[in-house]
Amino acid sequence: MSSVNVWNPDLYDDKLSFVSHFGKGVLKLLQPQKGEKILDLGCGTGDLTKEISKTGAVVTGSDFSEEMIEKARVKYPEIPFIVENGETFRTNEKVDAVFSNAALHWMKQAANVIESVRLALQPGGRFVAEFGGQGNVQTVIQGITEVLFQEYGIDASARNPWYFPSIGEYSILLEQHGFKVSYAHHFDRPTPLAYGEKGLDHWLDSFADDFFPELSTKERMMIYGKIKTKIQSTLYKDGIWVADYKRIRVMAIKKIR
Repeated sequence: MSSVNVWNPDLYDDKLSFVSHFGKGVLKLLQPQKGEKILDLGCGTGDLTKEISKTGAVVTGSDFSEEMIEKARVKYPEIPFIVENGETFRTNEKVDAVFSNAALHWMKQAANVIESVRLALQPGGRFVAEFGGQGNVQTVIQGITEVLFQEYGIDASARNPWYFPSIGEYSILLEQHGFKVSYAHHFDRPTPLAYGEKGLDHWLDSFADDFFPELSTKERMMIYGKIKTKIQSTLYKDGIWVADYKRIRVMAIKKIR
């Protein structure tokens, strides 16, 4: 994984709890069963991993961020959590399902991720995920792109850490790697950000490090202000920032042969 994003687990839990909240919807698609072995890929601080464990499934949480895994282990010491690269991980034993929420769009080598998932699954096992799809946070990205070029001459497209595929593109990748796609949905989900006018600041602090690695905190605050000025007519409504999320939700079954 090539992202340099620095994860702050406390900020993630305190200011961006919507990530886990919306993830509960995709858990309904997973339908974990008692005794099943399940891998939560990109588990963050472990809230949804815990929800899976409540069903009696035997679940392991995995994330690339050591900071997020450390926080997950403190919050839920009864659950095993491991630091793994989603693009290259391998499991010691096969699992019945791989679950992922709001993580796959950070893994730009999507074919490698899918192959890793396939190798982890039992034949007939299921892969259930939700992540950013084509057009996700497009307005925010446009604001970042324009401001960085105007202020610093920086090409933001070269720094973009995200992979937001179309539903067709991702379904084809799954089929090419031995999966049968049983469910796929690409949908708009405008997402209100908590803390009013500061909501977008918290979002940028948590998710957009790759665009501003050389900038000081003071410079970032200035840039954030200019970004907000550019996009507020579209995304700032009644004192609340509403991120222009577009998500893909998918379930695919590993073919037996």
